[in-house]
Amino acid sequence: MSMNQDLHVVFGTGPAGTTLADELLARGRRVRLVNRTGTTPAPIPAGAELVAGDAADLATVQALSAGAAAIYNCTHASYERWPEVLPRLQENMIEGAAATGAKLVVIDTLYLYGPTGGRPMTEETPHLAVSRKGRLRAELAWGYLQAHRVGKARVAIGRAADFFGPRVINSTLGQFTFPAALAGEPMVAFGDVDLPHSYSYMPDIARGLATLGERDEALGRDWLLPVVPAPTTRQVADAIGAAVGRPPQLVAIPSMEAVRALGVLDPVFADEYEELFYQYTEPQIVDSSAIERAFGLRPTPLTEALAATVRWYREAPPPAA
Repeated sequence: MSMNQDLHVVFGTGPAGTTLADELLARGRRVRLVNRTGTTPAPIPAGAELVAGDAADLATVQALSAGAAAIYNCTHASYERWPEVLPRLQENMIEGAAATGAKLVVIDTLYLYGPTGGRPMTEETPHLAVSRKGRLRAELAWGYLQAHRVGKARVAIGRAADFFGPRVINSTLGQFTFPAALAGEPMVAFGDVDLPHSYSYMPDIARGLATLGERDEALGRDWLLPVVPAPTTRQVADAIGAAVGRPPQLVAIPSMEAVRALGVLDPVFADEYEELFYQYTEPQIVDSSAIERAFGLRPTPLTEALAATVRWYREAPPPAA
């Protein structure tokens, strides 16, 4: 196999893209990371190439994907820009994969399912989104997989729950929890903290995405990426307290009204997030048994994952929300 055939191109250098680069490098792949500026606040994984390129420009995507075995859409846009940005990125990723013959792997959310009444989410769960963002994600997912069905591109989608782990800051299990726990201050959580809630550990997400990029039998469908059986958020807080070495303090904010009143979120972000708050008022349970059975993937035990995250927050500069 030539080096070109073994090139994996990751668009996006947030926590998902950079952790995926770590995983691909560990598997012996040649990795090209792409973002708009060609720079990152933190060092990129050793051995990866970082180049500037705007994924909103089709010619750029095609040029940077030339010769790749797989390309990965780990791009991100602020919620208010989704309707404008995400369809363009989708089109360019599909066209880029079609032009180069690369596999296309897309990281996605759970939003398209909408409220499930506490029923576990599987790949067969109906798409009953009640949010604008969920409906947009459903349309985009259909388009990605339709490109596969008609033979235009080879595509797989990996879905993750709320992120946590090293490098993850802007998450409900990120800047509101780990810095506070380390400082001996109350951790903040949303909704009912005694309901089961699945959380996705970033290295497990990366392993899942890398596997989807390797295995032809993964193509043409979406997969729920590996997660442990859903704990309650209170149990997660207890485990963080144990990892930190002091009794946990947890403050639950029960509603978006309370979130606004306390000023926990930026007002623009709060406006966009309100339609998604249902995720914290009913059980949010992901069943990842399909990908575990198909590829032998196993999620990292929760205590191990939380301990590694605590170590990263201890060693990292104080994160900005």
